Amino acid sequence: MPGLNGLQLAERLAADGRAPRVVFITAHEHYALQAFEHAAFDYLLKPIRRERLERTVARLKEALAAPAAAVTAAAPPALSADALAGLLRQLGVTAPAATALAPAPAPLQWIRAAQGEETRLIAVDEVIYFQSNDKYTSVFVQDGEHLIRTPLRQLREQLDPQQFWQIHRGAIVAARHIAGTRTDFRGRLLVKLKGRPEELVVSRNYADVFKQM
Repeated sequence: MPGLNGLQLAERLAADGRAPRVVFITAHEHYALQAFEHAAFDYLLKPIRRERLERTVARLKEALAAPAAAVTAAAPPALSADALAGLLRQLGVTAPAATALAPAPAPLQWIRAAQGEETRLIAVDEVIYFQSNDKYTSVFVQDGEHLIRTPLRQLREQLDPQQFWQIHRGAIVAARHIAGTRTDFRGRLLVKLKGRPEELVVSRNYADVFKQM
């Protein structure tokens, strides 16, 4: 693109007050962090798989159809840290520290995973489940398995708990990829997955997650 690259264009649009939904399509994975710092809606790596593109288009349609103006008008004004601390005092709740009032970090969006001698950048919404695997964590997607060095316990802290459910000490599954559950002849609760043939065992400590299903 003459004159500007994609990141520079996104930065200029945001500075001018024009912030369209920007989807980056590139063969270079190392610009992903910079792209999301410029409020990228999504980041697609070439060669693009059809199902991945379809998910992005569906998310774009949902975002554009949402009555953003109405939601913004109905939302209450944001409280500052001092105002929130004062409100907590009125309610008889003591904030342990000012840092506790800081917003939580954004959930993890991208994962770097080993694939043979190469490194693959995987969007978190592609992940079906994570499983602890000795010194590594296995990342399962529709087209296979990849390895990362991040321990499952550390990974859990970076995931959105509304989207990813821990079902076992060594397994975390994406809620959107759960097809259902069943109980086997041994009385174990098993999770059936969309896009994967295997079933995952739910430990008793996490069985309450599925009581409403």
